[in-house]
Order: sequence, then structure tokens, then C-alpha cells
Amino acid sequence: MAVLDVEGLTMSYADKKLYEDASFQLEKHEHMGIVGQNGAGKSTLIKILIGKVLPVEGSVKWQKGAKIGYLDQYVDIPKGMTLIEFLHTAFTDLYQLNDQMNQLYADYAEKMDDELLAKAGRIQETLDAHNFYEIETEVERVMNGLGLADIGKDHVVSEMSGGQRSKIILAKMLLEKPDVILLDEPTNYLDTAHIEWLIEYLNDFAGAAMIISHDYDFLEQVTNTICDVSFGKITKYRGSFQQAMRQKEERKEAQEREYEKQQVVIEKAQRFIRKNKAGSKSTMAKSREKMLARMKKIDPPEDNLKATFHFPYENTGSANALRVEKLSVGYGKRPLLAPVTFSMTMGEKLLFTGFNGVGKSTLIKSILKKIPSLGGTSSFSPSAKINYFDQDLEWDDPTLTPLQTIQNLFPTMQPKTIRTKLARAGINAANTMKEMNLLSGGEQTKVKLAILELTPCNFLIMDEPTNHLDDETKEGLKKALQEFPGNLILVSHEQSFYRGWLDKVLNVEKLSLK
Repeated sequence: MAVLDVEGLTMSYADKKLYEDASFQLEKHEHMGIVGQNGAGKSTLIKILIGKVLPVEGSVKWQKGAKIGYLDQYVDIPKGMTLIEFLHTAFTDLYQLNDQMNQLYADYAEKMDDELLAKAGRIQETLDAHNFYEIETEVERVMNGLGLADIGKDHVVSEMSGGQRSKIILAKMLLEKPDVILLDEPTNYLDTAHIEWLIEYLNDFAGAAMIISHDYDFLEQVTNTICDVSFGKITKYRGSFQQAMRQKEERKEAQEREYEKQQVVIEKAQRFIRKNKAGSKSTMAKSREKMLARMKKIDPPEDNLKATFHFPYENTGSANALRVEKLSVGYGKRPLLAPVTFSMTMGEKLLFTGFNGVGKSTLIKSILKKIPSLGGTSSFSPSAKINYFDQDLEWDDPTLTPLQTIQNLFPTMQPKTIRTKLARAGINAANTMKEMNLLSGGEQTKVKLAILELTPCNFLIMDEPTNHLDDETKEGLKKALQEFPGNLILVSHEQSFYRGWLDKVLNVEKLSLK
């Protein structure tokens, strides 16, 4: 039985059509992966399904009474609320029932009215049915599974990093035990151990799920059906991610064969028409023209837009690129890590690993002197030219377009040059003129990467650059980083991205003082 029925869905923004007349169903026990290039309309689809965005045409029908859980990264959390207080809001209704029950018992003690006792008993049964007295155990289980125990129950949410905030929002949604789970890039801020926990959770989850992710290894393990959003269509495939991609490739090859076969027929008919339009066979020629006019044309298969990157290199005259000695990092007076010591020679590429929240980004910012260290030193070569990719998608003015944003940074650069650079990064003409805050996370990341390409450097520092990126763009970025002759410090949780081509690994987790 379908918990969701989508019919005739059409959605577009300005001159960009996302999908037209798309229809699909989500069955009760299906775990559906949503895949497609950045900007194809995956996140917009989820927003349409939950009623945050209205489509141009079409209908969205949920099964009556279905409880839908949505991972909303931008949910408003009251200032001063702690982690544990926020997680407890998943059970607000049960806590209110408990308060009512306690008041009824108190009233009964005064009035000795059996009706009050009966009402309290009915509430007690409801609380028991919803495992109210196991709430703390369940909260602990989810906190440990997603690595929230390391943050601390009394940590104020407003003081957390973007990654930590995303994890607690995910935790609350899971604690609410919805009938349907909607997840948009849930693995972006999870390390390997916590991704494994989420995989186990989803595989045990008896309800329906829709999961947007560019982590195809993750999708392969948690989905049994795939919706591919591409080229104005939404196509549903049954089976795992790999099975779906095989079906997609087979469909593409079949379409290619049918297209080529039809082109032969069309070309033959057109030759006949040109040759006989004015001769004795003109009637036959007109008949062929009518045939071509009635013919339903087969489109050639389309290929995904390929993003390419090139980070221009500026020579350095120094063999020593970076030296870090007994560097202590943290906020306030509390160090996060044991003192860090390492060095890099010219051309070396280094990976920082460790679970999210352990201090990788803090270490980078301390090395760059963007935040003060608590002790020790870090020094780059005097000839070092550094480009830094910060994982947070924050802009000085998010209402500006990518074109305007880059023009403000490089006032003498011609608009045509900027457009060309954005196009190579995978930003089409329509998105070049769209406000930053209207772009998807992947598209914003591409703009940030395009900006980095405009300044020659010899030292790249990349903090989780693959978050939000589709597979084709990741491959383009990986190739550019491998070909870059200078130094690289990379923070990444995606083994498939960094495996096999970096010179050194620093496991920051082993330095943790938590």
C-alpha cells in the first residue's frame, strides 16, 4: 500500500524546469534513495512533499494519519536550550500527558473522585504503550549512536558547530519515531562509526524512508528503490542503488539504439522528399512529410554536466612548507587535543581524519591563526600562498548572485570570464543569476570552489569539500587535487574520495582529550 502518491508533478524556477508531469509512489516499507546532479531539484522535491514549496502543477497525497519526520537543518531552536532539553522536545506530548496524570492523582488525593482515578489510569496506559519510562534509555542510545554523548548533555545548542547542530536535529527526528523518514544528505556531518550506526538503524526501521544522498556506498546499504531526478524527469527503479544504475544505463543504451534507428528512417524519408517533391512522386513525398510530422520523435540520451577544476599553482622557493610544534587548540582555556606536532615538505599532501566534532576544523583554524591557539606554534614557508576552503556555506550577502559575488571579490574581472569559470564548475547560466540563498548546497559549494580557482596558490587547505557534491563533481575535484603540484591538507569523511592518493594521515581522534 502506498503511503505517498505523487501525480503529474511539474516544477520550475524562472527559465529552469526541474521536472515535468512526474509521477511515482512510495510504498509502505520502501526505503527510497533520491539521486541526481546538484541543482536537479532533489531538495525541492522534499520541500514539495512536506508542503513547504508549492509545485506549478500536480498533486501530493500522503496516507491519512501518516506521521512524517523531516530532517530540517534550519529548524528554529530557542536560544539557551541545551542538547538534552532539545532532544526531550521529541516527547513533548508524552511529558504533557505525564503532567496531566500527576495532576489527576493529586486532585484524587484531595477529592477522592473515582472518575479522576480512572482518567489517570487511562493516561498511564497510554504512557506505558509509548514506552514513556524508557525515554532516557532511548535518548542515551541515539546520542551514543550519533556521537552526541561526546558533546555533552548540557552543551547549549546555539554554541554548537553546524555539524553538531545537524546531528542533534537528526537525533530528535529519529526519537520521534515517525512513520515516514525524509532525510536530506544525512551523512554530511557523520563520521564512519556513526554512519554505520545510522545504516543499522535504517535497516531496522519498519516504516518508509526517502533519502537524498551523494554517498552512494551509504545508499547501496539502506535503500531498496531509487528515484533518479535528471533532465526534467523523475524515474523510479526497483532494487539497490547499483541495480538502479544498471537499469538506468540499460535504458540509456536502449534509447540510444531507438534514437539512431529512428534517425535512419527520418534521413531516408527526408532524402525521398527532397528528391521527389516536385516530380511524379510528389504525392508520395507529401505522404512522407505527413508521416514525419506525426512521428513521435525520440530524444537522444542526455549526459550529466561534467564539472572540471584547475587550481593554478604559484611557485615556492622553499623546501619546507609548514611546521607545527606542540600546538594546543581549543576554545576558552580548555584544549580539545593533545599538543600537535607535524611538518610538511613542498608538494606533500596530508589527510586529517577523526570523528566529527573531535577538533579537525579547530586545528585547521588555529594553524591558519583564524582563532588563537592555546600554546605552541605553527609557521608556513615565507613564500606560501594559501587557499582555504571552509565547509560552512556562509556568504557576506546571500542575496547576491554568484556573478555578483565574484565581481565583488575581483572587480576588474570581466563578466564573461566569470561566467566561463562558473560554467566549468558546473553552474549553468540560470543559476549564475540566481541569489546564493536560492542555490542548493552543492551549487553553493561549486561557487566556492570556482572562487578558489581564481587565486594562484601553492598550499590548499580543504575542510570537507565534498559535502553536498554529486559524484561527477567529486571526481572532477579529486582529479584537480591530485594534479595540483603544491601542498594539500584535506579533511574528509569519504574514504572513496581520499583513498590511495595522499602522502600522510594525521588521525586527530587519537589526539582527543575528551
